[in-house]
Amino acid sequence: MALDLDFDLSLPPFTVSAALSVGAETVALVGPSGAGKTTVLRAIAGLARPSRGHIKLDGWPWFDAEADVSLAPEERSVGLVFQDYALFPHLSVRKNVAFGAGSDRARVDEMLERLQISRLAREKPGTLSGGERQRVALARALARRPRVLLLDEPLSALDAHTRAEIKIQLRELLADLALPAIFISHDFRDAVALADRAAVMVSGAIRQVGPVEDLARRPTDAFVAALTGNNVLRAIATPDGVGSTLTLQDGRRVRVPTRASGPVGLVIAPGDVRVLADGAPAESSPNALRGAVTGLTRLGSRVEARVGPVDVECRSEDPASARLVTGGEAWVELPEEAITVVPVDNAGAAAETESKSP
Repeated sequence: MALDLDFDLSLPPFTVSAALSVGAETVALVGPSGAGKTTVLRAIAGLARPSRGHIKLDGWPWFDAEADVSLAPEERSVGLVFQDYALFPHLSVRKNVAFGAGSDRARVDEMLERLQISRLAREKPGTLSGGERQRVALARALARRPRVLLLDEPLSALDAHTRAEIKIQLRELLADLALPAIFISHDFRDAVALADRAAVMVSGAIRQVGPVEDLARRPTDAFVAALTGNNVLRAIATPDGVGSTLTLQDGRRVRVPTRASGPVGLVIAPGDVRVLADGAPAESSPNALRGAVTGLTRLGSRVEARVGPVDVECRSEDPASARLVTGGEAWVELPEEAITVVPVDNAGAAAETESKSP
């Protein structure tokens, strides 16, 4: 089973362009607010009409601009869970789920049991917690036996504890369903927890698609790098022998094995930044930087901090973590083999800023 998308849809001030193929898997559509992610789901569900292209399931057109085909929402086998869940407040949980199943009472009972909400069957949505409302919305979407499942920010309305619990349950459910499923989020951590692949979208365009690990480890530009949780430092690259020297904005230099020239982004994961336990580095460590320690957090076995321009993650049992003291200074090293050099543009700068926001 495969959902195939290739369409354009005008959404001033830009055009949403989506080209994506989704098999029996979960794909996360990730990006900042206003990137056009929800518009993609609306187009698939038949709630918005593209100006060009097609939307097909197993080769069967739900929308085809050239053939003038555009099936109504009820003619598309889609289960859609809205960000605010869109439950009917005057109906019980059972009747909300039955809205998707029609007269199939057995299907209603199956979904209530599968989503572990049978005990809430007579309750109204207003009496439920956020996690319970989400389960009701999922049950209603699945009650119609969809061949495609669409989830709009499924975790955004949940508190931290419920969010962690629902992630586990939702991951198991999506794996069991084995349907083409797309969920959208502004948080790449959701993609890591729930998706097989991710597509990063900004200003209506998909920047990069791939397994979530590939996007984090091998981003193609500064926007993707920052969105996936990496450090992104702007620099000017000067080719030097078999590699390059990157001059950071504060004038410090870093050596990389990649040949590059002009404005670039230096990308390195926080977990790849090494805190130097012995203080000042040896002269043979050209990629060492010294900086003030801020934002220090110690939680269980993990230590997170910002040292100068870079975020750092290490384990508390690492002797070097003792060097991290709020208000103090520490030396860190950026290993050459852990650095990726990417193009940088204004969109990348915006992503850098947003990725550091709460």
